[in-house]
Amino acid sequence: MHFKCRKYHGALFSCLLAFVLNTAWAQADEPGAVPYRPSVSTPAALSQPGWLELEAGGLRTGAGGNVRRDSLPYTLKLALTPDWGIRWSGEAWVAQTDDGGQRINGGGDSAIVLKRRFAVDDKSAFGLELGTTLPTGTGAISSGQSDYSITGIYSADVGNYHTDINLGMTRFGQEDPILGHTQQLWAASLSTALNERWGIVGEFSGNQRDGADATRQFLFAASYNASNALVLDAGFSRSTRNDVPDWSIFTGLTMLVGKLF
Repeated sequence: MHFKCRKYHGALFSCLLAFVLNTAWAQADEPGAVPYRPSVSTPAALSQPGWLELEAGGLRTGAGGNVRRDSLPYTLKLALTPDWGIRWSGEAWVAQTDDGGQRINGGGDSAIVLKRRFAVDDKSAFGLELGTTLPTGTGAISSGQSDYSITGIYSADVGNYHTDINLGMTRFGQEDPILGHTQQLWAASLSTALNERWGIVGEFSGNQRDGADATRQFLFAASYNASNALVLDAGFSRSTRNDVPDWSIFTGLTMLVGKLF
């Protein structure tokens, strides 16, 4: 399929839409995409070995008043074998607005993750992820330092439901006289298919860091399998603490880009 993209935003959107629709129909007989988004937790499962997979979307987060953050997160995933995989993720664009209305724009930091899956049986598996964040972002959007993380995963199918449970820890490279150097994260999701096309997921997650209040949030999202190669999603999350007004809305997609080996 050939199409020419012009420099105007409307034409760029049309180009992206045409590419997505072409992928959805042209790859109808290809293996299925394996979405990690939109939940905080990730599954133990890897994407199809040898196939490059893309996740991308839009995210808006608010924290009361004028505080807002808009971003375009993306992830490239490649499974080397059924049990080993890597992924590269980042934010193609970020716009942050503080309580005073000041706004900054630019690219966000990037991260690379090595993943290992440990199968238990055909319905459950453990997983382990080792990752590092790279300070590739623009100015104040970037942390300016590399962070390191480790995450343990347990995934299981129980009847018509699927659950992913994550426990992780991040070691921050940026020195802070008030906040601790490490942060603990937990997430537990439960998803189910409503039919051949539609699915839903609910999730509780949170984190804890010395010197900062613990966070807790609930997420709900729906997904639509446009084809084997393309899954669309949309949803929202909200803090479960009464004193914290944090919220977010998001939409995105997971798609097979092509076979590399």
